[in-house]
Amino acid sequence: MQTLPEQVTTRLDALADQHDEIERQLGNPEVLADHNRVRELSIRKAALAPTVDGYRRYQALMEEAGELRAAVSGDDAELAEMAREELPSVESRADETLAEVKASLVNADDRRVGSVMMEVRAGTGGDEAGLWARDLIEMYERYAARKGWKVEAMETTADEGVGGVRYALLNFRGEGVWSELAFEAGVHSVKRVPATESQGRIHTSTATVAVLPEPEAVEVSIDWANDVEEHVTTAQGPGGQNVNKVATAVQMVHKPTGVEVRMQETKSQAQNREKARRLLMARVHEMERQKAEAERAAERQGQIGTGGRSEKIRTYRYQDGIVADQRLDEKLQLRPILAGELEEMMASLIEQETARRLAEL
Repeated sequence: MQTLPEQVTTRLDALADQHDEIERQLGNPEVLADHNRVRELSIRKAALAPTVDGYRRYQALMEEAGELRAAVSGDDAELAEMAREELPSVESRADETLAEVKASLVNADDRRVGSVMMEVRAGTGGDEAGLWARDLIEMYERYAARKGWKVEAMETTADEGVGGVRYALLNFRGEGVWSELAFEAGVHSVKRVPATESQGRIHTSTATVAVLPEPEAVEVSIDWANDVEEHVTTAQGPGGQNVNKVATAVQMVHKPTGVEVRMQETKSQAQNREKARRLLMARVHEMERQKAEAERAAERQGQIGTGGRSEKIRTYRYQDGIVADQRLDEKLQLRPILAGELEEMMASLIEQETARRLAEL
């Protein structure tokens, strides 16, 4: 019969305490009056529930198995025989539950993140790269609609010539956004005949995707008064020219890390400042997360791809009607993927990553 290592038990006890604390907060009238806070807490509770509920089922089964073992060695022969017959079934269920708990545990932190920032940039390929970036954005928006996620376009730089997108910053909110969309970070390559191609030749174009978990304010400590330098200017167009006379664009620099953001999407300085703060926190948080991940990676061998935006993760082949993800063995059908039907692919990627993390426990 399997048992839990002490460090895993400690981690599970901590998650159970977090779950109970969230339940307590959701019963607080002051918290209930804040709909955004309720939504955030509900996402975190839903993320923790599978792990915590499974852990408590495992604890109950272990307690039951202990009582049966005591009965087996007791003086009551009839009770001992009944316990002897029932014990293997209870131990088997405990082992199955433990396997489920471990799988849930290694993904619990991912599921707890209910908001992400996605940056999409047109790569190589000229006008066609901009069109491809637009197609990718539409694919993610369709998937978000299927999942019931909320999508907010925070900033967009359009490619005026052919209707493409040079850069877009999107915010996705909902249960599971980070545990799924984190797999999308990297280079997405497309092989197709561009609409601008007169001779029917297949071109290869790329777009890069970066996905940043948006942390809660309590997770990122930023001294806004001393560590952040802010400038307010007029918004600028593609060529650098001012597009209005009122200073509404907000630029922020986090001096300790050098992280810099600029937001000019709206005509409201206050809204641009709020969006710039959210993006700055996400980028600083991601820098710290990558630093911690690099330190952990240095301690283990056989590290696989980093998922960074410089790494090609997927190729979309229009002529063959298939999508080839570099991390998966099977090829996927192109049309359903572009239509936002990403569930099967995401499930395969999560299963693969879960197996890798379990091997490291």
